[in-house]
Amino acid sequence: MTAPASPHRAPTPYAAGAMSPADLTALIRGGENSFVEFKRDDITPEALASVLVGFLNMDGGRVLLGVEDDGSVSGLRRERRKAEEWAMASARTHIQPPAIPLWQTVPWDDRRIVGIVSVPANAPDKPYKAKRASAWVTRVRAGTMTRDASREEEQRLYQQSGNLSYGLKPALGAHIGVLDRRRLREYCTRILWGDAPDSDDDAEWSALLTNLDLAKASAGDLLATVTGLLLFGKEPRRLLPQSGIRALCFPGKEMDYAARDDQMLAGPLVALRAEDGSILEPGLVERGLEFVRRNTKPLAGLDGARRVDRWEYPEAVVREAIVNGLVHRDYSIAGTDLDLLLFSDRLEVRSPGRLPNTVTPAGMRRGQRYARDQVMVNVMRDYGYADARGMGVRNKIIPGMRAHNGTEPDLVAEEHRFTVRLWKDAPAG
Repeated sequence: MTAPASPHRAPTPYAAGAMSPADLTALIRGGENSFVEFKRDDITPEALASVLVGFLNMDGGRVLLGVEDDGSVSGLRRERRKAEEWAMASARTHIQPPAIPLWQTVPWDDRRIVGIVSVPANAPDKPYKAKRASAWVTRVRAGTMTRDASREEEQRLYQQSGNLSYGLKPALGAHIGVLDRRRLREYCTRILWGDAPDSDDDAEWSALLTNLDLAKASAGDLLATVTGLLLFGKEPRRLLPQSGIRALCFPGKEMDYAARDDQMLAGPLVALRAEDGSILEPGLVERGLEFVRRNTKPLAGLDGARRVDRWEYPEAVVREAIVNGLVHRDYSIAGTDLDLLLFSDRLEVRSPGRLPNTVTPAGMRRGQRYARDQVMVNVMRDYGYADARGMGVRNKIIPGMRAHNGTEPDLVAEEHRFTVRLWKDAPAG
């Protein structure tokens, strides 16, 4: 079953194979874009490194040396071997960490040659920095422009490479009193089968929360980390507005203003339960499931002679999709909640942020594992929300939908979000 039309991210143009003159002609005719830059070969090493760093930090790309800004071909002015040595040296000495681009030359005509310097998508050591005088600067590519990265963009690049967890940062204004000690006590006792400090023992609570990476010292005070606030906060959305779920139900197949139900779901990720495991207060996962139950209807069927009700979407699959979205989304992107969308023919969970470095939808189908925030993943596994092996897509979502109605879920990676799409019915025929 094909997905609805949507603006998918253009494929990275980097390829290790040789480029033909026809390929080069098509590339130049297409003009400069997010993946292609025209340059003379008499630019400075700093200028070449700046563009390459922009490509390395985004989706890869090519610098065509010997092509003017207007697309006319002037050709390499250096001898071919010297041009290659210069390009490689520029990448090695003016990029941090050093990069090794791919070098190719393509004849334009009998007297002109174009040099092509290519770098791949999914470069492993983001953020890359370009040398600027005595400083090193993070650069990103935006359309035809290469510019300095904002603080937030640089932070996300660190996250993509696994060098920084946004969740371990102290949440601004989140004194540890914003954490729900009832939930924390349940986590320590019923979930971890350990002991919890006395309710009024602030020193013991501070030490425990620090050891669990749920709190961190900041400017002489102890603040809840972003992850601690998301998991156990009394009102996470008050201090972290992007921590909720925007849940919408539409009567048709497209988004429109006539939503049948429109809810902003908020609260800590985990539920508060009694000693027998019954829910006293739902968490965000349960609130999302309840929205889906309220806006879908059971389908009657027979199991032998016994009547059974089958929901439009299997609850275990919906639960896994919601949990994956909440656990693996990029919380550093302000002003963007998780989207839980119901249409007449499908359910979608849209997570803000691109997939972490090296992760692909195809890899997820094969069982590729990743964790943007390992502390959050660990706690959600402790509660039984997340798959203990970290392969919920392969082990739950895909087989669950196949068994339910024979459909394949869509996994759609775009520039600023990742979507899990579940189909209500099998394709006709």
